[in-house]
Amino acid sequence: MSMQINPSDPATIPKFVDELPKPIIAKPKYCRGQQKNDYYELVMMEGEHRFHKHFPKTLIWGYNGLYPGPTIEATKDKTIYVKYKNQLPLQHFLPVDFTLHAANDSQEVRTVTHLHGANVDWQSDGHPEAWYTRDYRHTGPKFNKEIHEYTNHQPGTTLWYHDHAMALTRLNVYAGLAGFYLLRDTLEERSNLPCGDYEYPILIQDKSFNEDGSLFYPDEPPFPVPVHPSITPGFVGDTIVVNGRLWPYLDVEPRKYRFRFLNGSNRRGYVISLSNGQPMIQIGTDGGFLSTPQAIQSVELLPAERTDVIIDFSSCEGQEITLINTDTDFSDEHTNVIMQFRVILPLKCEDTSEIPGRLAVTMDLHSHHAHIDRQLPLTATTDEFGRPMLLLNNRMFHDPATEKPSLDSIEVWSFINATAFIHPIHLHLIQFKILERRPFDLELYESEGKLEFTGPPEEPRDYERGWKDTVKADAGKMTKIIMHWKDHIGHYMWHCHFLEHEDHDMMRPILVMKDVHAVQQPHAAIEHPTQQEETTAPTNNTNTTHHNESPAPLLNAAQNLSNEEEMPAHSIEDESISVHVANNAQQMPPLLFPSKPTHSHTNRHRHRRTRRF
Repeated sequence: MSMQINPSDPATIPKFVDELPKPIIAKPKYCRGQQKNDYYELVMMEGEHRFHKHFPKTLIWGYNGLYPGPTIEATKDKTIYVKYKNQLPLQHFLPVDFTLHAANDSQEVRTVTHLHGANVDWQSDGHPEAWYTRDYRHTGPKFNKEIHEYTNHQPGTTLWYHDHAMALTRLNVYAGLAGFYLLRDTLEERSNLPCGDYEYPILIQDKSFNEDGSLFYPDEPPFPVPVHPSITPGFVGDTIVVNGRLWPYLDVEPRKYRFRFLNGSNRRGYVISLSNGQPMIQIGTDGGFLSTPQAIQSVELLPAERTDVIIDFSSCEGQEITLINTDTDFSDEHTNVIMQFRVILPLKCEDTSEIPGRLAVTMDLHSHHAHIDRQLPLTATTDEFGRPMLLLNNRMFHDPATEKPSLDSIEVWSFINATAFIHPIHLHLIQFKILERRPFDLELYESEGKLEFTGPPEEPRDYERGWKDTVKADAGKMTKIIMHWKDHIGHYMWHCHFLEHEDHDMMRPILVMKDVHAVQQPHAAIEHPTQQEETTAPTNNTNTTHHNESPAPLLNAAQNLSNEEEMPAHSIEDESISVHVANNAQQMPPLLFPSKPTHSHTNRHRHRRTRRF
């Protein structure tokens, strides 16, 4: 290899030498049914991909053998059908931990595709137990259909599809099984936004490589465990990959461009900004357009979060502008750089695109309409092998469902993060609004089960005030969201979107039920602040959704909601939350995430098995 480039050493890899590619657009195979709905087939298969012009080709898994997978473009309220065919090898090329739930006694290579952010029937949602193997020879307990039906009954937005197989998501996504799904609507058509050559979906991930250019993923955590291969509590790569290229560049004209940013990493977060200090104009979040575009200096994206922005290069002719990452977790001189814009192309024609004054119509969700207010602790414990394990609501994945919202009900969920780390919490099926975050006394909560706030409520950050399906749950804070469960019943999920956490039981079922009364769960005792605190920073007991909003799910207009009789909960619900949390806290390892990436250059090469195809 020329230039003495070592793929395992990012300091030797030149930046901004590969042009940013745009993922290809998927083409329907044919039209299906009387309505002539588009039918797609995407084949999950092994392929070779060149991450850098000076790298050899790298083995990846991709939809149609491509990384990223083909972009599906769909239209609001027009149903499409997608069949994701598994033609992968029978053995994985990344280290599988057979001690994890479902991996222990199931086939080594399993897949199921989840359309992240979709309002979809549960049988097409990509349930982690709806997995299947090559040619459907083996199927999981929730598998029931080969063809996914996407009705697209939701506002236009940036969705993405990715693998969601139980205990394998971290490996399959890292291997390349991810792609964009762009849902368009008439609001977008009327808004005259930058489009065509001036619109780019941007998938940001981090990777590490072995010296031969193959993908590196650790087969053990950075501390001794009695299991090998073993899951690690979190993995971050030492290079940044954008749309499949390492630190690419994009030559642009001096005009407006639209970028749909997606954090597709396993663990790494990004705080994205422009090196010249220029603001970006945010027009949308996970769930669709804001009501009013807003200028933002930066935007934080944890894994699975998206943002839709316009960057105006009209006054930047001749400049080289770097898209930078100012996140402080695991950052260094290489991972704080994402890509480069070069404003060197001549203007082809007059830029007639616009930044509209208004976009989506605002519709509020009100917390006083909520049928249920759930308190859901995020806690840490250890598994039977002494490895750190993070839990939701003090339960593992296979424990009975406790989150059972009623169809057409509004609920408020409060995530009480009693761990030392942030977590991106994702809910399937619905879009929600963030109401507030509030710090609490962690020591008191762990010892006595009492929730005593230590500061006033914090409004959502300026870049997260639209509809969301993934939220940052800050450590030592209660994060409160509100949502409307509508359109579908059945089996869904909520989980941390740090993929190593998700695969290691930080995932819980949601069972949406019809014609049932929602059951209020026990709460931790809330210690009220002093009179002085209430005077200076009153709590807001009638929260509504905040600021820039796209069309909300259709609300129940009834103002007088009946107070349903509370049903007796199972005995486990009657136990004090503090008992679970205190026990978990005693077992919490002193360090769940190392301050450095979880690999070294000395242990990157592993013995490769002869794989079966």
